[in-house]
Amino acid sequence: MPRKVCLVSYHEIALKGKNRRRFEDALLRNLRAALSGFRVAKLERFQGRILCESEDESQVGDIAAAAAKVPGVARVAIAWQGPRTEEAFAEAAILAMRESEHFRTFKVHAKKSNTDYAEHTLDINRSVGAALCAAFPEKIVQMHDPDVTITVNIVGGQSYVFGEGMRGAGGLPVGTAGKVVSLLSSGFDSPVASWMVGRRGACVCPVHFSGRPVTSDASEWLVQDILQALKPYGLVGRLYVVPFGEIQRKMALEGPPDLRVILYRRAMIAIAERVAELEGAKALVTGESLGQVASQTLDNIRATNDAVRTLPILRPLIGSDKVEIIDRAREIGTFDLSSEKAPDCCTLFMPRRPETHARLDVVRRAWEALDPDELVEEGFSALEYVDIEGCPSYKPPCALSERHATLAPAAWKVRGDARGE
Repeated sequence: MPRKVCLVSYHEIALKGKNRRRFEDALLRNLRAALSGFRVAKLERFQGRILCESEDESQVGDIAAAAAKVPGVARVAIAWQGPRTEEAFAEAAILAMRESEHFRTFKVHAKKSNTDYAEHTLDINRSVGAALCAAFPEKIVQMHDPDVTITVNIVGGQSYVFGEGMRGAGGLPVGTAGKVVSLLSSGFDSPVASWMVGRRGACVCPVHFSGRPVTSDASEWLVQDILQALKPYGLVGRLYVVPFGEIQRKMALEGPPDLRVILYRRAMIAIAERVAELEGAKALVTGESLGQVASQTLDNIRATNDAVRTLPILRPLIGSDKVEIIDRAREIGTFDLSSEKAPDCCTLFMPRRPETHARLDVVRRAWEALDPDELVEEGFSALEYVDIEGCPSYKPPCALSERHATLAPAAWKVRGDARGE
């Protein structure tokens, strides 16, 4: 009886030349973390793929689904491992075909990774195809663009037979592109933006600006739930929280009403840059989409960028519309949570008529009048954090290693225990 295993394929990593080994090591490390809850017996490189064997074959389907979420994985296939015999090929192909659903046409593609197996691949195609036609008489052989391709791969003394499998997250392994700091709200956009940069190899350290103490801390819990939904992707290392309500109150009282939104954004960006310096991050990330709201016109984005001293600001969603963003939120599992309403800093002290085309010189004068260094220091000194498990590439900054109890107060842990977390 063939043994059921999981084959993980990757695309971009195979193009990395001399750096390929480093990317493969990172992907293996992330897969081990993602699959730590399963009884995995073996996880190793295998002919340009990664082979995963389980002590419990009933878990292989769940293992494949979990592996498909890991950035860097292009496809995951459930395969049947067996000996190099015609009977074993046919038996495994029938099992592989049964895994496929809603298809009408198929073909068989055999390949050999060594030359000591005498039978030609065309002969294997014919014999396995004949067995499948006998087992599935209602299906049709089609050599060009079939619905399903059954692959028979002969490697060493074993054969591996599999169908189409499932599409993976794609991209590059988390941790291969360094750290970024993401400005994370409980809405749709910023979780999707964080996922997108994580999919390109970045380890994400989100910063959430809470309306506390002017509002409740509901948005903080909602953001933590969103990060738990993103946990299977293994891209978030640590959540930082800034109680921003009092800072906003001061800015609302002292700044021009029409520029409040831009001034709030400048303060957030400046505080996030301080966090990035602390973490050694190489960029900031926002969920802005061009023209979506008043703060996201080109003039206002330019006025916001001006508050950053050295780091680039990445905006993965800049060309996306809301429908595309919501579709992606559904795909990655954050849609339902982001649909919930929670008061946060984005709803505080909003002007009736926000400026949509701010002049940079006017914004700079209003910003300097607020004593920005004091505002940023106030926000940064109130920083709190919660570590999110599941990102093996995340390394916490040494500067905070002795201040964990201070910056992550016991109240956070008590609340988490009360929620059963």
